[in-house]
Amino acid sequence: MKSLRHPPSSNPKEAKLIGSRIQEWLSTNTFHFSQFGDLRALVEAKEKLGLTISVCIPTLNEEATIGKTVVIMKSELMDRHRLIDELAVIDSGSTDKTLEVAREFGADVYLASEILPEMEPKRGKGENLWKAIHQLKGDIICYLDADIKNIHHRFVYGLVAPLIHRPEIKYVKAFYDRPLVFSEGVRPSGGGRVTEILVRPLFSLFFPELTAVIQPLSGEYAVRREVLEKIPFPIGYGVETSHLIDVYDKYGLSAFGQTDLNQRIHRNQPTADLGKMAFGILRAFLSRLKSLGMVKDLPDLSVMLRQFQARDTAYEEIEFEIREEERPPMNTIPAYRKKMGLD
Repeated sequence: MKSLRHPPSSNPKEAKLIGSRIQEWLSTNTFHFSQFGDLRALVEAKEKLGLTISVCIPTLNEEATIGKTVVIMKSELMDRHRLIDELAVIDSGSTDKTLEVAREFGADVYLASEILPEMEPKRGKGENLWKAIHQLKGDIICYLDADIKNIHHRFVYGLVAPLIHRPEIKYVKAFYDRPLVFSEGVRPSGGGRVTEILVRPLFSLFFPELTAVIQPLSGEYAVRREVLEKIPFPIGYGVETSHLIDVYDKYGLSAFGQTDLNQRIHRNQPTADLGKMAFGILRAFLSRLKSLGMVKDLPDLSVMLRQFQARDTAYEEIEFEIREEERPPMNTIPAYRKKMGLD
């Protein structure tokens, strides 16, 4: 097989081979949550393997939805079925009642800034995800966004089940329909705009097998600790894209699985905010191409995103500084190595 560190050529035979591998993977490594509805059997399989599972919910001002999320996960997957061993909120410094609500309903609650306090704290979702590796105990960590309006425990069991049943799978992503919510109701299609406009074209150009991942930017995924601790974490928008590239480079497409969770209803982001996301993802993507030796002589990239807004006949330029800093692999951090007995 051709090295993953080289962009694919336009050779028709190679394109056909890639297409064949994608179809094979889709048929063997794409699941539907309903396949795993027997939670008693799933718990038995988990216990037979001696696995522990942690759920991490990264938060910033999510008081409107965090309570329901915690209640459902705790009642269904800890009290009724002992599928998960730990349910934790890792917070970026909420100024609303996110922490109080999460704690009241039974989650373990941590401030990201207080984990690994010897390191300068940084702000960003990726920071919370990275620090969860140090703070939480599970052999498998399932990440779950806090803003899901139609939350259901399938968002966890549908993702961890392939890791329990298939030891060769290391990283499972969620995918779903993403209706956009408006004041008058739910529109039956839409969402995934940054994926289809930016990420999928980039994957098609440089990592075509990764186009098989239907929702690469989904915030719900379950991963083995042995994988998470070996990869760097962008602290901002680029974390999910970078994860896919890094895991693909280390293990290939066969290490991934994906589960159809049917539908996810959440906040719709304005186009300007999606521009910030796309800028951060593109910076992280280009950084990966450079580190993998797939591009040379990449210039220093600007950290400034420039957008415009109009006030009557006046046009105002707005600048946003988006750096996409990264945390190193957790297994290089002395405190983590000591905690896990890696030295």
